[in-house]
Amino acid sequence: QGLSGPFTNVYPLDLNASEAQQTTISSLKSLPSTFKLAFGFFSDNVPLAGYRRKSYMLLGWAIASLSMIILLTFSDLSVEALAFNNEQTMSNGDGSSGRYLLRHLQSSATSHFGEQTNIVGAPPSIPFLSFTLLMFGSGFWFADVMGDSLVAEKAKLEPESSRGHLQSTCYACRFFGLMIAAPLSTVIYSKYGPQSVVMLMAALPSLILPLIYNLKEKKDIEVASTREQCGEIWNTVCSRAVWQPMGFVYLYNVLQVGNAAWKQFLKTVLEFTSNQLNSLLIVAYVLLWLGIMAYKKFFITWSWRSVYVSTTLLNGLLSALQILLIKGITFGLSPFLFALGDDAFADFIGGIQFLPTTIMMVHLCPAGSEGASYAMFTTMSNSAYTLASAFSTLLLGVWDVSKDAMERGDLTGMINLTALTTLIQVSGILFVGLLPRTKEDLNNLHSDPMSGSKIGGFIFLFVTFASVLYSIVVGVLNIVAPGWSGESR
Repeated sequence: QGLSGPFTNVYPLDLNASEAQQTTISSLKSLPSTFKLAFGFFSDNVPLAGYRRKSYMLLGWAIASLSMIILLTFSDLSVEALAFNNEQTMSNGDGSSGRYLLRHLQSSATSHFGEQTNIVGAPPSIPFLSFTLLMFGSGFWFADVMGDSLVAEKAKLEPESSRGHLQSTCYACRFFGLMIAAPLSTVIYSKYGPQSVVMLMAALPSLILPLIYNLKEKKDIEVASTREQCGEIWNTVCSRAVWQPMGFVYLYNVLQVGNAAWKQFLKTVLEFTSNQLNSLLIVAYVLLWLGIMAYKKFFITWSWRSVYVSTTLLNGLLSALQILLIKGITFGLSPFLFALGDDAFADFIGGIQFLPTTIMMVHLCPAGSEGASYAMFTTMSNSAYTLASAFSTLLLGVWDVSKDAMERGDLTGMINLTALTTLIQVSGILFVGLLPRTKEDLNNLHSDPMSGSKIGGFIFLFVTFASVLYSIVVGVLNIVAPGWSGESR
């Protein structure tokens, strides 16, 4: 995940992808996360070679590795091919948008490979790149569900007084890995080109397969029938202790609509290089990890409502500062440093918000079906983020935020879009009353015999699957018919 982040952050830009395509390529890699319920339910009900977790974890990482091998085999990811592609784009009249990139890539090609040679292949098309990243994401999230299931099972065994510490430790380790892998990927991309990064993305999943094979897991345990599993899930979602707090999580996440033209603004107007764009991502990973650690050390005793209200208001302030950057008001700082502080600290806030949600989800899991239940809750959460990403793409057509408008110096649309998305994000705190204040409040909802509602359960499942379907449709349209909603092609 850490290696793929910088690659998907800048490689679509180097391929001259449109704003809609850039957004969708990034979301396609995480789109399979919305199918976590299906992954978890299948592993709970259909053990593979006698195991419910590690066999599927092996399969997931094998798929991830295979996807990158396919990308390497059927396209040319070399620096020379990318430089030639941009030279052809400029010769076809796309002006100055790739001049800096072309000079940089040609310089890199000469420096690291000697005199340039004839181009023997072409870079991947946007649809083909999207397909391989979707395949990579499918394998990654399939393996991720198995890891989540194991953590959820063990977290239920913690004493009530220390609930959440195991999860916070696991996620701290995960994001620490992101923090280390992202700069490594950035250096490799800058020095050797995208091909070397993809080779690592193909090799590393294969290297961890022996570790997974030696993972201790009970074999051939008794598995509940599919009918019993479905009944358990239905009873779970009908509980007010589930649909009320998860309703808040969904509404809050779906309102986290970003400015899908922001990356294009950084590259076209501020002329950020690929290294600078990846530096923003690296610092974001660092502060995301620090946010996780900050919650574990300082905020784990705060009420969940207090955490969300305070962090949402602070995040709204940081988002509003983007308008100053668009207008060129940076208080003496370079645009890069100003953008670094603005974007990165938003991820620090996201790290603080992340753990309360996951801790709450584990509390909601009934004993014996942690895999499917936890996957269901994370599916709802992730589908809301995917839907927010789809909304961000649709908003590109409200004002003119195309690359052409930016090159003309017309940034009115960027200012309006940034203001709108900031207001939408902050509006999430209007629903904070749905969120229990503490774990004790959540337990009280659990114990209330009158808290069940079939209508609430039906709405919960309908909204989840409708969001998944809508996000898939919008994502596919953005790839096969860029500009269909009026955004820059």
